[in-house]
Amino acid sequence: MAITKIKPIRGTVNKAIAYIIDPKKTDDELLVSSFGCAASDTAAKEFEWTRNLAAQRGMQIPKVIARHLIQSFDIGEVSPEKAHEIGKQFADEWLKGKYEYVIATHIDKGHCHNHIIFNAVNFVDYHSYRSNKRTYRELRQLSDEICKEHGLSVIPPSQNKGMDYKEYTEAKHGTSWKQKLRQTIDRLVITAKDWDEFLKLMQEAGYEIKPGKYISFRAEGQERFTRAKTIGENYTEERLKERIAGRNPRKQRMQTERKGISLIIDIQNSIKAQESKGYAHWVKIHNLQEAARTINYLTENGLLRYADLEAKVEDIHSSYERTGTELITVESRLREVQPLIKNISNYHRLKPVYESYQRAKDKAAFRSSHEAELVIFEAARSTLLAIQGDAKLPSLKSLRAEQEQLTQEQQRLYEERANLKRQAKQIDTIRANVISYLNLSSEQEIQKAKDAQRE
Repeated sequence: MAITKIKPIRGTVNKAIAYIIDPKKTDDELLVSSFGCAASDTAAKEFEWTRNLAAQRGMQIPKVIARHLIQSFDIGEVSPEKAHEIGKQFADEWLKGKYEYVIATHIDKGHCHNHIIFNAVNFVDYHSYRSNKRTYRELRQLSDEICKEHGLSVIPPSQNKGMDYKEYTEAKHGTSWKQKLRQTIDRLVITAKDWDEFLKLMQEAGYEIKPGKYISFRAEGQERFTRAKTIGENYTEERLKERIAGRNPRKQRMQTERKGISLIIDIQNSIKAQESKGYAHWVKIHNLQEAARTINYLTENGLLRYADLEAKVEDIHSSYERTGTELITVESRLREVQPLIKNISNYHRLKPVYESYQRAKDKAAFRSSHEAELVIFEAARSTLLAIQGDAKLPSLKSLRAEQEQLTQEQQRLYEERANLKRQAKQIDTIRANVISYLNLSSEQEIQKAKDAQRE
């Protein structure tokens, strides 16, 4: 399990990087890495140089000069080395090889946690990083996917919306006031006949109630009241009243309908809903529509045998996995090519400054007036030496041509993969519907259906 947070850096990047790479916190900097820059105080200068180049190209420079990403793991769930590996994979996949970053894994507290500081402007096309609710959701989703890939747990998406690391840990061990409040409400909302009875039951359960614009509860021994709306969208006063009445919001129902093909509705999801004649009628109509969509899909795609359907499912999923593998290869090469272009460009651009420095009679004075250029040149030279050794540097023209080709292929794979994901979701639903319609309740019965249609 990993909790992710992202914070803006508007002040000094130097201090932020110095904090995260502290030897006392990172096992003498063994748990420190970087991409596109040095993992030291020169990283801040490289960040600044990229932003200056962006300004020279007429780009608007954001007030936020860098971002600080934190990824925290549960106590004892992952080793420091594994946490660092996961953090690097996370940063690489999220930043796409375009942004300089420094990553450090801290082990000075009870749990391992990664600190990733990356530039607010990328060094490929000099665009600024955009941070909003959508990108944050996508960031958390990626972190969860990588954690699952490495066998780690993730936070349940709905019940724990908005939890920080401390709260989640408390909830997991049964010590969170909010978690106890959720559990009490979930238990009492089922038995309460109306809102007044629910409030009475909450009082009997030991909760003090504070009415108002936002209803709040406080358990015995709790210092402050907890607003119900802060523990999840399912706990607002409006939603609680709907739950007590046994209703689902119309909005939610409409959203379900708009998704197109969906699983056959299970009426048993809500005992109270079954008692509603109107709802039961809606379910009947919906299921008829669902059956029609399923049959149309099978007909349009020529899936007249169960074996054909299974083959189609396998084909779509295999294609999805194939595009994923191809995308990994393309993006891995991009992460090699893009910083190489950056460093070769800086090397050639600033080599005359370095040569002038070499010829200068007063080297100290020259370095003082050209410190930024010399630092960037020396960083580029050092990086290229580590990558290329004494080998001749590749031409920028050929590297940029390769970069363009890789970028085009990356975009093509993104589009193909997104389309295959939609197809996979659709056909998985179709398969589930067919299994339900044919009453195939076990793998043995499914296999029999396959075998029967092969004969």
